[in-house]
Amino acid sequence: MTPRDQNVRTWSMLCHLSALLGLLWWPGIVIGPLIVWQIKKNELPEIDPHGKEALNFQLTFVVLYFIAQIVLGIIAGITFGIGLLWGSPFTFLGSGLGLLSLLGIITLVALVLAVVAGIKANNGEPYKYPFSIKFVK
Repeated sequence: MTPRDQNVRTWSMLCHLSALLGLLWWPGIVIGPLIVWQIKKNELPEIDPHGKEALNFQLTFVVLYFIAQIVLGIIAGITFGIGLLWGSPFTFLGSGLGLLSLLGIITLVALVLAVVAGIKANNGEPYKYPFSIKFVK
């Protein structure tokens, strides 16, 4: 493998793994792939599809996450209100933990998919994220 091929693989992997920056700062989940892609897409054109794929998936994840937060917040508010009417002090605790765990699962799946995509990119293979909306074409 030539040094250029290794460079392409490394930067392709970083397009996907830079989303892990979101663990430290939540906007980093989108900003990380965007910056890596924008810096290297002209110098190494092979990175362009990886950058677009990573950015599209992370944008899809952010939209899904915020919609899930709104919907789950409404459901938690309704169940808490019903619990208050029936006099159950445990209603909010039960529904809140169950709904909150769903947001955690969504986040965990996004992080695992980013790592899998990074490994595939480092092996020189293309990766298509499931359920990704094409915001950037």
